[in-house]
Amino acid sequence: MDLSKIKMVVTDMDGTLLNSDHTVSDQFFTLFEKLKSKGIVFVAASGRQYNSIVEKLHPIKDDIIVIAENGGFAKKQETELITTPLVKEHISKILKTLDQIPNIHAVLCGKYTAFTAGNSAKFTQKLKEYYTEFQILNNLKDVDLEIIKIAIYHFESSEAHIYPFVKHFEKDLKVKVSGENWLDISSNNAHKGYALKKLMQNYNIKSDELIVFGDYNNDLEMLALSDYGFAMANAHPNVKKMANYTTLSNDENGVEHILELLVK
Repeated sequence: MDLSKIKMVVTDMDGTLLNSDHTVSDQFFTLFEKLKSKGIVFVAASGRQYNSIVEKLHPIKDDIIVIAENGGFAKKQETELITTPLVKEHISKILKTLDQIPNIHAVLCGKYTAFTAGNSAKFTQKLKEYYTEFQILNNLKDVDLEIIKIAIYHFESSEAHIYPFVKHFEKDLKVKVSGENWLDISSNNAHKGYALKKLMQNYNIKSDELIVFGDYNNDLEMLALSDYGFAMANAHPNVKKMANYTTLSNDENGVEHILELLVK
C-alpha cells in the first residue's frame, strides 16, 4: 500500500472518526497538524448537521472542508461550496408517508438548523447529540424554509422498521440507511459521493491521491471514488464489500492507525 501520493483525506464521523462516546481522540488532532504541514486537505463528511460537525472539530474548523447532511451541503470556512435541497413536492409526499409509519421520529434538515416534532422527550435528548441547532414544532408541514434532507430515526433499527416503507422513493430520490437507527432521504445528487467528486474536481485530486474512511451505507458512493477506501472493522457488510481495505474499529482509533502510516 503506497500512500506517498495522497493529497486528500476524507472521513465519515459517527462510527468512523468518532468513538462510541461520540468524541474525537487527541491523537487525531496531533495527526491533523502533520497532515496540514504536508499540505494534505482534510474533509469531514457526515450525515450530521454542519454545526454539529464543526462543534466536534472546533479546534481545526478553519482548516478543513465540511460535507454535511450526507452531501447535501458543503462548506469551507465562510464559503458555501454545495447546496442541494429537496423540492417542496417531494417533502410533502415524504411527510405523508412518514405519517403512516409507527414509532419513528422525523427531522427536517436545513443548512444551519433542523425541525422536529415535540412528541418524544427521549428522542429530543438523542437529537441533541447530532444537531446542535434545532426547533421543535407542532407540525412539520408548517416548515417553509429550504430543506436539504429528511432524517428519520427508529430506536431499534432503521433498516428493518423504516426502509421498507420508504424504499419506493428510490426511483426519484436518494434513500440511505445511514446508521443503525437513522435513514436519510434527499435529492438524488445530495450524497457524499456527489459532493466529494465536486471537491476532487476543484482540487484536481485523482483516485490514487485520496483516502476515504467509512462505516455505513451512506459512505458507499465516496468509497467508490478512492483507490484507498477503508472500511472500519465495525462497518456494515456493504461497506466492507465496497472498500479496498479495512482498518481497526472506531473505538480502536482505526482512522488514526492509517493516518500514522500516512504521515510517518
